[in-house]
Amino acid sequence: MASSRIPVSILTGFLGAGKSTLLNRLLKDPAMRDAAVIINEFGEVGIDHLLVETSNDAVLELADGCLCCTVRGELVDTLAELVDGMQTGRIKPLSRVVIETTGLADPAPVMQSVMGHPAIAQHFELEGVITLVDVVHGLATIDAHPEAYRQVAVADRLVLTKKTLAKDDAIALLVERLRAINPHAAVTDGDAPEAGNAGLLVNGLYDPSTKIADVDRWLHADAHQDHDHHDHGHDGHHGHGHHHHHHHHDVNRHGASIRSFSIVHDTPIEPSAIAMFVDLLRSTHGEKLLRMKAVIATTDAPDRPLVLHGVQSIFHPPMRLPSWPEGSDRKTRLVLITQGLDEAYVRELFDAFSGKVMIDRADRQAMTENPLAVPGFRF
Repeated sequence: MASSRIPVSILTGFLGAGKSTLLNRLLKDPAMRDAAVIINEFGEVGIDHLLVETSNDAVLELADGCLCCTVRGELVDTLAELVDGMQTGRIKPLSRVVIETTGLADPAPVMQSVMGHPAIAQHFELEGVITLVDVVHGLATIDAHPEAYRQVAVADRLVLTKKTLAKDDAIALLVERLRAINPHAAVTDGDAPEAGNAGLLVNGLYDPSTKIADVDRWLHADAHQDHDHHDHGHDGHHGHGHHHHHHHHDVNRHGASIRSFSIVHDTPIEPSAIAMFVDLLRSTHGEKLLRMKAVIATTDAPDRPLVLHGVQSIFHPPMRLPSWPEGSDRKTRLVLITQGLDEAYVRELFDAFSGKVMIDRADRQAMTENPLAVPGFRF
């Protein structure tokens, strides 16, 4: 079962956002005892008790039972070494991994290291991306650096730091901007006590206390629907049972092409149709698909939703949940973050594959009945 994988959190945010401070607070939480912290070699993070330079062994056990190491080569190699260490008993079983990235890194390659290598994806799952935003310099940084903009766009959680140094109206302005760029992320006050405990890292599909998938929380499905879109009411209020929620966020300057939107579909979809939709999207527009999370009802197993998670053209191996979460409306939901990829195009493509548009029915049938039409993406 997927929930037995070790959750990996990626901590990002630009220089001076306060990652060291946050990480040092997190490491004091007893829940972090069996965690491993991987620090990108060029990162500016200083771990308080990482005083010893290790000469030969890259992994250092900290006083409180945490493991720390710096990445000198490929992140994949470091993760593979951790697995090897656990399997041979050199390293105790890990409860979680936190990867700290450098200030102006694009998080995508880090996410792909966790998702894209079958051997790594077997042992680890991407728990989420936490982006720190310094409220004093946040707006200026987002405008000056496309990388900073992307760190905000792909985040599962945004942590606002240095709030005591900014005025309330400046903070409100920043939050409004962050919401426009990324309506799906949870927003946490970095000064609040909860920012210093391991719960901050919990952004994945599974609720750690129950080990049961919490789809709504993972997709942040209702977080923005309720306040941004009360005029829409719920699906079907307008007399058509098929209501797509639109989240249009026109954001100025270079980030204007980044879009975050969700697609909701009422009826189960053919597995081959969803496979072709995803394959077409990632093979032709991979670099524009910053992130996609989806929970899909398929015709072959409507009681066991299919979970997809991708970053650009790299997708985690698809998995099935044992059942829909309690109280779920069992609808297919896709949450996409795209850059330079038109929302209307993606929706039309989805509609074509999900059977809403029956143009050229014969061609479509010939395609969906031929499993060879789906290279490299099998369920």
